[in-house]
Amino acid sequence: MTAVVAALWVATLLVSLVAGFVFAFGVVVMPGIRELDDRDFIRAFQRIDGVIQRGDPLFGLVFLGSIVFLLAAVVLGAPALVGLERALLLAAGAIYVAGVLLPTGAVNVPLNNQLQRLDVDDLDSEQRRSGRRAFEPRWNRWNRIRTALACVTAGLLSALLVIL
Repeated sequence: MTAVVAALWVATLLVSLVAGFVFAFGVVVMPGIRELDDRDFIRAFQRIDGVIQRGDPLFGLVFLGSIVFLLAAVVLGAPALVGLERALLLAAGAIYVAGVLLPTGAVNVPLNNQLQRLDVDDLDSEQRRSGRRAFEPRWNRWNRIRTALACVTAGLLSALLVIL
């Protein structure tokens, strides 16, 4: 049971950090660049996302670590836990995969990549506006979804640690 609890502690910390990261994007970063004109918005997001795309090791450790430790907690904990504890763990794992990882990989990252490919200096104002419109509303909608579900996951894992 010690390995389960250790994996849960680390998973809870890392999932909470991911929840805070996507939350900060939703309430600080995106509102902060919303008022920029299309050229500056695209450039700003490209630079912010570029930090992540270049493989910042700390970000990678947190994001990938959240996956690894949550999966480890599920694999170790599912056979060892029963009742409510098992249900909380399995729900947390399912919600994180379906509500955070899948939208990130299927929606947010492809949108990031689409925006990264734009060369704002080679686009006219209508092309920049179109590129932004194809990106911003959908990206923000899915970021709100993954933020809410990352927070739910962190809450479920925290509740599980309290009752163990």
